[in-house]
Amino acid sequence: MLFVFLKTMAVNFTKKGRFIAFFVSCLIVNISYAQLSFCSGNSGDPIFIEDFGAGTGDVSLPSGSTTYTFANGRPGDGFYTVSNFSAHFNWYDIQDHTNGDTNGRMLIVNADFTPGEFFRIPITGLCENTSYEFSSWLINLMRDNTPQCGSGIPINVRFEIWDSTDSINLVSGDTGSIGGGSSPNWQNFGLVFQTEPGQTSVILKMRNNAPGGCGNDLAIDDIAFKSCGDSILIEDVSNTNTVSLCENELPYATTLTATPDFSIFSSHFYQWQDSPDGINWTDIAGETSHSYTTSSINNTTFYRVKVAEDVVNVNNNSCNSSSEIYEVNVVPFPDAPISNGDLMICKNDATPLSVSVPAGVRVNWYDAATGGNLLLANSTSYNPNVSGMYYAEAETMEAGCLSISRTALQIEYFETPEVTDESLLFCENTTIILRADPTSPSLVTSYLWNNGSINDDVDVSTPGTYSVIVSNDLCSVTKTIILSQIDIPIIESVISDQSNIVVKTLNTGDFLYSIDGNIFQSNPTFFNVQGGQYTIYVKHRDCAELITTRHIHFYIPKFFTPNGDNVNDTFNLNGIEFYSFSQVTIFDRYGKLLKNGLNTPFSWNGTFNGKLLPTGDYWYVIIIEGQKFTGHVTLKR
Repeated sequence: MLFVFLKTMAVNFTKKGRFIAFFVSCLIVNISYAQLSFCSGNSGDPIFIEDFGAGTGDVSLPSGSTTYTFANGRPGDGFYTVSNFSAHFNWYDIQDHTNGDTNGRMLIVNADFTPGEFFRIPITGLCENTSYEFSSWLINLMRDNTPQCGSGIPINVRFEIWDSTDSINLVSGDTGSIGGGSSPNWQNFGLVFQTEPGQTSVILKMRNNAPGGCGNDLAIDDIAFKSCGDSILIEDVSNTNTVSLCENELPYATTLTATPDFSIFSSHFYQWQDSPDGINWTDIAGETSHSYTTSSINNTTFYRVKVAEDVVNVNNNSCNSSSEIYEVNVVPFPDAPISNGDLMICKNDATPLSVSVPAGVRVNWYDAATGGNLLLANSTSYNPNVSGMYYAEAETMEAGCLSISRTALQIEYFETPEVTDESLLFCENTTIILRADPTSPSLVTSYLWNNGSINDDVDVSTPGTYSVIVSNDLCSVTKTIILSQIDIPIIESVISDQSNIVVKTLNTGDFLYSIDGNIFQSNPTFFNVQGGQYTIYVKHRDCAELITTRHIHFYIPKFFTPNGDNVNDTFNLNGIEFYSFSQVTIFDRYGKLLKNGLNTPFSWNGTFNGKLLPTGDYWYVIIIEGQKFTGHVTLKR
């Protein structure tokens, strides 16, 4: 029987162009529910708002609005109140959701232990065959992790839209579980539904899906119903939805076109409107097409179009929706910039010319009162490099409207001494002359160094930073000289390494080395030097001062070749004579004494008693000032 009834109803409705599936789902209560959603197109102005008013003290709902019991104060399970105070049971102390409310009230609900309906309200004045959006703000009042309840029972609300007979559920949706969280958080939920032929009112119901107890405590505010229509874009012939104009571009006219996306409506009827402020709207008589050509516009004006799916609904604000807004923004000419004063300054003064303009205005600088060359754009200050008159022009950032006149500012630079900072080097233990050295000394009337000198130069002998103020009658400039010292070498040691002399310094630098005071080298090692007494010289390449030390270069040759070629023919101990005590003894391998010497230069030619000794190793004992050296020397024939 139910199937026959539904089929009959479906046939009747399909004669009006409706889908069978839609009516089957609407007539079978609680079989299926739509997802929560909002209008995907443009909404009209609100046709119903419930913000629960404002004021101190608790008030009750009208009779028939709830099955819960009113509590004048703290509401227990199954109780409610309408109040501006929410901090019961350690709940969040919050303001209502309505913007601008003072002592704004909200519906506060402590859910019953049994899930069920807790609020209903009839909505009248709707239009038939029209899509609507319902929305409401909701918040969980219980703090997360309270001592009494922990996380508590989440709130969970079902929103339902029923027909006026309370027999057909048009649409429903659940919020799902909403926990308390770490801070209070108002959330917005909505449903979209369509009225049927002859239907002009509905019933909004709110049901509690979760059990009562420790938790499931909520507040509701700002319930609203709006018509829902297509998303409709308004553009001009340039495919833009706004235009900004300067006063010299008026009057202005254009053609606007409304383009719906057909997301809601299958047909469209229009009524164009204009507004001076985007808030208060007036119908434009006779403009009911999808396009509209504006008349001469001389002031900022906003345009939109009301749209309905049925011509009888287009002027009923309970049935229509509004398009996006097209704006004609008329930007007035800005005032000329306000001068911050002419300047008479020294050339080395970096103070710029500057002006003041209000927010939304930029400044461009020119070299003439009209026309001329653009010197600098988008800056409230300008720093020219020559004296003269300069001009600042204001330009609005929106539409680029220019001030009718430019502001003239004059700058005069006084002649300033010119100097150049320096970084100088000088050698340790010397003095250096530091000079102010201005490019035009004839203009200078005084000098003042940071060491107190008033001369144009100073003699200094210590490193550091020196400065001098160079002045004429009007202007001064400071020259800075950074003076660094070249350190002279400090000899740490001089050693003999076999036949080589090696010099080592305590510090580093571009040092030069010599053992005769005439020929210098950058290598601190002198190779194959004959034994003897030497003066070691060390200096910095860029400095004249010589650092010297005496060194006795003594070493013991490892072999000699007495073959008469005058090269290494003798075993010489050069330099031994410079020691206060020395003793040398030569033996063969059998211990036979071959030669000795005491406190005298020592040289042996490889003979004994006038006879040539054969090739072989011969042993020595050398004592120098108490230090004993033993070893052997090879004689090669």
